[in-house]
Amino acid sequence: MSGTVVAVSSNGEYSFTKPNRASITLLAGLGVEGDVHAGVTVKHRSRVAQDPTQPNLRQVHLMHQELFTELGEAGFAVEPGALGENITTRGVDLLGLPVGAVLRIGAEAELEVTGLRNPCLQIDGYQEGLLKRVVGRDARGNVVRRAGIMSVVRAGGVVRPGDPIAVELPEGPHRPLERV
Repeated sequence: MSGTVVAVSSNGEYSFTKPNRASITLLAGLGVEGDVHAGVTVKHRSRVAQDPTQPNLRQVHLMHQELFTELGEAGFAVEPGALGENITTRGVDLLGLPVGAVLRIGAEAELEVTGLRNPCLQIDGYQEGLLKRVVGRDARGNVVRRAGIMSVVRAGGVVRPGDPIAVELPEGPHRPLERV
C-alpha cells in the first residue's frame, strides 16, 4: 500500500484548525516541530487533565483526503488542516491500518500508528452536524471513528506535500485500531 502527502499543517497555539505549511519537520519521539501537540507526554488538554504524565501517543495526526471528498458530497466544506490534522494523505487506507504499522514519508520520516483519533464536540463548532459524519455506529452498535489516526515519530525528517508514503505492516496478527 502506498500513497501521497496532500498537505501538511501545524500550529504553535491551541486552535481547532492548523494552517497549511510548505513543509513540517518531524522530530523523533516528539512530533511536529513547533506544534502545540509535540512532546514526550500528552499535550491534548483533555488528556493532560486526566494525567499529564501519560506518554504522548498522539504526536502526529493524519487524515485522508478521501474523507474530505465524501464530506463535501454531503454538503460540508472541509479542507486540509481544518480539523486539526498535521498530515493529509491520499491513497492510504488509514483507518484500515493496524496498530504498529509504519508510515515511511518522504526521504527520512517514519511514523508508527498508535490508534484512532477520538474527535470531540469542537468539531460541531467548526461545522454543525460534522461530528455525526465522522463518528457513528455500525450495524452491531459499535462506535466507528473516521476522523483520522494518531501516530508517534520513530524517525524525524522534513515532510512536504507531494511526498510519497509507503506502508509497512507489523509482523504478527493484525491489531485493529482503537481510540488513543
